[in-house]
Amino acid sequence: MASSTKKSVLIVGGGAVGAIAALNLEVGGLAHVTLALRSNYNAVNEHGFDIKSCDHGRVQGWKPSIIRDSIPDITKESLPPYDYILLCTKNIPDIPPTVVDLVTPALPRINTHTTLVLLQNGLHIYRPFLESHPQTLVLSAISMIGSEELSPGKIIQDEGDKLIIGAFPNLNTNPSTSAAKCFIKMYKNGGKTDCKLGEDVLHDRWRKLVYNSALNPICAILGLDTGRLRLAADGEVVEHLVRPAMQEIVDAAKANGVLLDEGVVQKMIDADPLQSYLSPSMLVDVKKKGNFLEHENLLGEPLREGKKMGVEMPTIKMLYYMAKGIQWRTMEGRGLVEIPPKDV
Repeated sequence: MASSTKKSVLIVGGGAVGAIAALNLEVGGLAHVTLALRSNYNAVNEHGFDIKSCDHGRVQGWKPSIIRDSIPDITKESLPPYDYILLCTKNIPDIPPTVVDLVTPALPRINTHTTLVLLQNGLHIYRPFLESHPQTLVLSAISMIGSEELSPGKIIQDEGDKLIIGAFPNLNTNPSTSAAKCFIKMYKNGGKTDCKLGEDVLHDRWRKLVYNSALNPICAILGLDTGRLRLAADGEVVEHLVRPAMQEIVDAAKANGVLLDEGVVQKMIDADPLQSYLSPSMLVDVKKKGNFLEHENLLGEPLREGKKMGVEMPTIKMLYYMAKGIQWRTMEGRGLVEIPPKDV
């Protein structure tokens, strides 16, 4: 599957984030990448990726070592286990298949070789794997990147790729950081990206939630990018909706023993240059693609953690149930729910 000098890496999900991850790993020369695609497989198989990147420049017709239209079943196909599996799909536990079901063909439940890397947003996303794959080392990958797939296989990256890697807690596996450090070396070896070790995964995930639990759903619900959101009503939308939501995440984190840096709310409000008019992923999902939302891990999990500790989170609670309503609407549109017939 890979040369003796390269690690074998399976990437599941080749959208705006997964494609850039595959490019970084192969440019570094230390990884042999298999990329499992879904909706964009035909376009990439025929033409390759067309990438316009602030890190890599213009890259046309590019493909990783192997592309596939399905997850490899290593048992049925008699393939050796991968060294790393990087999961870059959206994590939507309320819509099947679950991430566990998705990855299991390439990751046997009895596994001591493959390291799983979750390049996904949200809180507690590793917990399902504690039950399904108790011996598997699971790494957290927190991405700060501005990228979008404009059409199948056409990627634009306008904000530098920054990745924080650390190990999720698991009493059944060795807490050593060696697997994380090896992945970091592979990812940054091409000199095109900033990838570093995260010593406190829980802190890093709560910190990113300050942005994701507020700006992602608010932009999606209002149909505004982050720049227009800051301009709306002379800044009053930020002051009366965004800032309270962010502060509730900070308070919930503190109640759970995670102290975030002072001023983190303002830093996250200002994270995107105003005139970049950046569309967070949830806005793209609602406005352009009609995709399902990642609301459970971005809103539901921090809301439940806050509730356990007696933290009032009225803004996050409102956003959570509005997102659930949008999710139901999308499910109805795809024929996944039944509604009573209209009275005539």
